[in-house]
Amino acid sequence: MSTPILILMVLTSLGVFFGFLLAYSNKKFSIEVNPLIHIVEDVLPKGQCGACGYAGCMAYAEAVVLNPDVAPNLCSPGKDAVAKLVAELTGKAAAPMEPQIAQVQCAGTHDKAKRSYAYTGVEDCVAANLLFGGPKSCKYGCLGLGTCVKSCPFDAMTMSPEGLPVIDPEKCTSCGKCVSVCPKQVISLMPVGARVRVNCNSKDKGAVAKKACSVACIGCSLCMRQCPYEAIKMGNNLAIVDAKICEEKCSDAVCLSKCPTKAIRPFVTGIVPGTENEASTTLACASCAK
Repeated sequence: MSTPILILMVLTSLGVFFGFLLAYSNKKFSIEVNPLIHIVEDVLPKGQCGACGYAGCMAYAEAVVLNPDVAPNLCSPGKDAVAKLVAELTGKAAAPMEPQIAQVQCAGTHDKAKRSYAYTGVEDCVAANLLFGGPKSCKYGCLGLGTCVKSCPFDAMTMSPEGLPVIDPEKCTSCGKCVSVCPKQVISLMPVGARVRVNCNSKDKGAVAKKACSVACIGCSLCMRQCPYEAIKMGNNLAIVDAKICEEKCSDAVCLSKCPTKAIRPFVTGIVPGTENEASTTLACASCAK
């Protein structure tokens, strides 16, 4: 018998032997998976965004089925509809989920925010941030290189010609992926029914902030003093709005007219921050009143 044929026979025999060995091991040591896990996974949106705190939809499905302490309403992209389905399948109670949407806390467009230097590196905010905090004079502002847009698993963000991302309210699931990837922490989640938003993230004092960006919050606290419901506080030279108080109590947002730099604007979705106008104000108030 020739050597090549002998080698072929040996290899075939080894292949058959190890094939049977693997099949036996698979059957012998297999772990039965609760079929409910796959049923729950099927109702999840499959965005694999990690908003639930688990590494993907399968991991969350396994946790919510097997662990009685895991809530059925952790999937923010699925909203109330998915939460109710998961609760029904697992026999748990699902607390109501407040609809939220991502917002960009920066109105520093190309014509409003100054630049410290010309950046020609990798088109990535994280990479640019490693180089002296990025090219913007304001070290707290959006760098405009689209890392959030690229990371959005639901295609809910686009880059505008003005250099800021725009969130599509129809597609945004409030998964928080854009929030976690932004090196400047300039993106946050807001209740859909919010009345106003602060289009600034700067923690600098007024003079420094205004020098870097013409629409920066200068920490003057006029908005806070004018708000009759104490919905606005100041923290690190920046106005912070309690959206819940504002939504429930405010019928006339006087803070909008008092802000000298127009850093506080009506909460209007689907537009470039800072482009809100009086027509938008009417639209926002009418929407919130519904």
